[in-house]
Amino acid sequence: MQQTDRKTRIGVAGYGYIGRYLCRAIAGNPQWGLELAFVWNRNSERLFDLPEAIRLADLAGARDRAPDLIVECAHPDISTRHGEGFLEFADYLPLSVNALADRGTETRMLASAARSGRRLLIPHGALIGLDNLVEVGDMWKDVTITFRKHPDNIDFSDSGIDPAVIVEETLLYDGPVRGIAKLFPRNVNTMTTCALATTGLDHCRGVLIADPSLDVAIAEVRAEGSDGSVHRSRKVQPVVGVSGTEMLAAQLASVKRAAGVFTPGLNFV
Repeated sequence: MQQTDRKTRIGVAGYGYIGRYLCRAIAGNPQWGLELAFVWNRNSERLFDLPEAIRLADLAGARDRAPDLIVECAHPDISTRHGEGFLEFADYLPLSVNALADRGTETRMLASAARSGRRLLIPHGALIGLDNLVEVGDMWKDVTITFRKHPDNIDFSDSGIDPAVIVEETLLYDGPVRGIAKLFPRNVNTMTTCALATTGLDHCRGVLIADPSLDVAIAEVRAEGSDGSVHRSRKVQPVVGVSGTEMLAAQLASVKRAAGVFTPGLNFV
């Protein structure tokens, strides 16, 4: 619970599956000390169930709503078009982390954050051990993150691959994370997070395997340090669509941390 009468104002860009969940959680938990500054959606008709006062017709008007934090949960294109501008007046949390795989977008947003003193925040997503990876980030010399999923849980829209031809375990990609982020943007946000936390998008190795025999998603990270240390993690979980079942809870947790929300009792820092 925040120790101030002033509420932290949250702008939400995107009112789909994730955005709707975040908005309802914020509205339903006043003890967090958060309030919605605005909600925008590409199709504004979907905002019909929200108070008119918080609906935003055009993201160009986001500054006028005085948000402290803007959360993107729509598409990487939002960061490309508006991320630099958002960071002039608010902290920015893009849930579509793959937007940073575009060098121009990454450079512009980081420069804007440096000028304004605002924060460009990266959600932890499904990445186990992110804190440890970040704390000693300069030490990592060789990092590989591997995803294994059923083809039905992979979005092939930008890959040029026909999933119908995949009838056995198939290697879809093995190379720098920057490259896979463009081919499978909805599937590998966690890979981008891992790369940003360690050796960078051009040096962190991303591997994606489609396996029709799986009924879960498997994420594995192996990082070798210059001092001989080794970090290994393996996560196995059910999948809904292209994401693990913990996705909504993980994204909400990132928003709460970014907004400075804490609760009485046991806390992990």
